[in-house]
Amino acid sequence: MNAPLAAPSVLPDDAAQALLVGRLWDPATGGPRVVAVQEGVVFDLTGLAGTVSELLELTDLAAAVRAALTEPRWNTADVVSASLARDADRPHFLAPVDLQVIKACGVTFVDSMIERVIEERCGGDASRALEVRELVGRALGGSIASIRPGSAEAAEAKKVLIAEGLWSQYLEVGIGPDPEVFTKAPVLSSVGLGAGIGIPAFSSWNNPEPELVLIATSKGAVVGATLGNDVNLRDVEGRSALLLGKAKDNNASSALGPLIRLFDGSFTLEMLRQEEILLRVEGEDGYELEGRNSVARISRPFEELVAATYGSHHQYPDGFALFTGTLFAPTQDRAEPGQGFTHRPGDLVTIRSRHLGALINRVGAAEELPRWSFGLRELFGYLQDQRTARESSFSAS
Repeated sequence: MNAPLAAPSVLPDDAAQALLVGRLWDPATGGPRVVAVQEGVVFDLTGLAGTVSELLELTDLAAAVRAALTEPRWNTADVVSASLARDADRPHFLAPVDLQVIKACGVTFVDSMIERVIEERCGGDASRALEVRELVGRALGGSIASIRPGSAEAAEAKKVLIAEGLWSQYLEVGIGPDPEVFTKAPVLSSVGLGAGIGIPAFSSWNNPEPELVLIATSKGAVVGATLGNDVNLRDVEGRSALLLGKAKDNNASSALGPLIRLFDGSFTLEMLRQEEILLRVEGEDGYELEGRNSVARISRPFEELVAATYGSHHQYPDGFALFTGTLFAPTQDRAEPGQGFTHRPGDLVTIRSRHLGALINRVGAAEELPRWSFGLRELFGYLQDQRTARESSFSAS
């Protein structure tokens, strides 16, 4: 980081009222702890639940977490400092989910939908973006901005666009009956606050995607939310939508955090429908980019996205985290006119919202960032070791 950041800068504006849970790497025990944060103090909840997935399944979740705030273990400012400094030798925050599957919805905003169409027509070539953007803009204008996906009006618009030779797979999921839902990242592979986010060497046109991420239980109930960066390789996906996995799932390409804010009396799903998610990119070359993801402009309600993810057709016994898509699609030139934006190594990316805090990461080469090495086998081994240690302690006493 260019300058030290205070703990309150990554917590929600109303942190005093927020019920925040997540995960912390504890060097003393060599593994992840389930934690809750109340402003200046971090509480260890591992005695209540060994994983965040298990924690979120508790009956009367908010009350259970509050009742467990009895063991303050760490200072929030110290943990945030270590997280932002990437100091693995000190307690630091991890992505706040563990066993949950990381799912994502794409093309849920008209503005970004049009950018996906542009990527497709460019074939992933950023040098053609300006020309194609003007072409598509003239053809589409604002005529589809207010269309309800899946409606009769959308079906009629589809006929017109096909007749004009402008139909696209992105328009299909943008205004068609079914949203795009895909698996973003493997379980346990997401990075958290302060960690590097990865851009692979084979990409030369890419950008951050600041998103609201819904956190759901094994029954599909949304119990909280966090912030996410659905790092995107525009040149790869632009070549073919069948390369979505290559474009979306790479080392450190999924960032979540800083913490999960649980729903309670002061924070509800309804409040998130108007959330403003702000993005700031600060390059080591002096370049600055600001963007905004206004959740109120989403094309489909949260309930429709969750229903497309979870139901009789698909279950998630350990719950899931659902990226809900982004309005943000950068067109601001960084270097050559018409080339638009792309990341450079060292970019500092801050995604912030009033109710969820700030997720801060720095861009690096995916091939050079720390390798993902702590998987399910390691987690289960750690949990078993902790259980054995507790049982031995009880026996000795």
